[in-house]
Amino acid sequence: MKSIRALYSIGKGPSSSHTMGPYRAAALLRRENPEADRFRVTLYGSLAKTGKGHLTDQAVQEALAPFPAEVIFDLETGDLPHPNTMDLEAWRGDALLARLRVLSVGGGAISIPGRPETEAAEVYPENSFGEIAALCKSRKMRLSQYVEEREGERIWDFLFEIWSAMKRSIIAGLSVTGTLPGGLEVERKAQMIHDQRHIDESAQTRENRIVCSYAFAVAEENAAGGTIVTAPTCGSCGVMPAALRYMQKQKNFSDRDVLRALAVGGLIGNLVKTNASISGAQCGCQAEIGTACSMTAAALGELFEMGIDQIEYAAEVAMEHHLGLTCDPIRGLVQIPCIERNAVAAMRAINALSLANFMTHTGKIRFDTVVQTMYETGRDLLGRYRETAEGGLAKHYTGGE
Repeated sequence: MKSIRALYSIGKGPSSSHTMGPYRAAALLRRENPEADRFRVTLYGSLAKTGKGHLTDQAVQEALAPFPAEVIFDLETGDLPHPNTMDLEAWRGDALLARLRVLSVGGGAISIPGRPETEAAEVYPENSFGEIAALCKSRKMRLSQYVEEREGERIWDFLFEIWSAMKRSIIAGLSVTGTLPGGLEVERKAQMIHDQRHIDESAQTRENRIVCSYAFAVAEENAAGGTIVTAPTCGSCGVMPAALRYMQKQKNFSDRDVLRALAVGGLIGNLVKTNASISGAQCGCQAEIGTACSMTAAALGELFEMGIDQIEYAAEVAMEHHLGLTCDPIRGLVQIPCIERNAVAAMRAINALSLANFMTHTGKIRFDTVVQTMYETGRDLLGRYRETAEGGLAKHYTGGE
């Protein structure tokens, strides 16, 4: 299994697979072909169908600037190796210098068939939660200690950068009002949710309000093309920062405590990425929001120093109750229903933590089982429910309020 450094990534929204991945692919092609004077990029599958809304063409052209780059949206070609497939060509005059087929596999990561050097290194010999749990129990080791052992001590410096970026994205999102770009006229709501205290606000209502305001803040930053952290994707980037920041402030956890939580959350996300998918184009929104909720529930379990079985239960419950969730973004924009889903999933992660506190001994489903189930469910979803903007809300929204 690869390093969690390949899971958490700081970059600009609105989509890790449709913006960050294509940008990296184009930048790689340009670096490898410095003599090129023009480029051509052909997008297939989900990249072609929702690339406009996700700003894929702009991301590619930015990476290849100042040279001209023709972007082709191929809506016809099928039988693709991945729903997010693209062909990139470097030209000098009429001579083709290089051609790359690149798969944007989710979370901003790219894969180039036949070129394993473009992929992150394998650092975890264990590839299932069952294997990891057995090892940690035999050595009386916490999951966060296991991450440090496999990744090395410098992983904490990396995670500090990730946590700092997450906090900055909350602050940035809370500081802005107005309308998001893209034509849907979606109003930024984070600041309003954060500042408008309920007239008779209970502690539970306040928790809901603050957590949701943080999730909205980050998800709105992403939708506006701001800088966020994939956790595990851009479309689900608000879940983890919202729940962890709220708990840090509520319970006075240190940044070091949160870094331990991020390590465990990253481990959960890595397991999903390795054994299933974190790509909405491949498995629907259950792969993005479901994984983010599962990562967050596990991270919260580590934050509160729960046992391994409790952490597994929290992660399993969080994923289980997102099974079948479709990816149907209206007009291909990462706005409706994406932003609200971040807030709902952040609260659901906290609920999963509470259930794990006293119900772990009743659990029947293992985390590895629910990951396998999510993957099979996602592959069974009709294509129009996998980030193509051809079904669900994307089909039935008519532009009215």
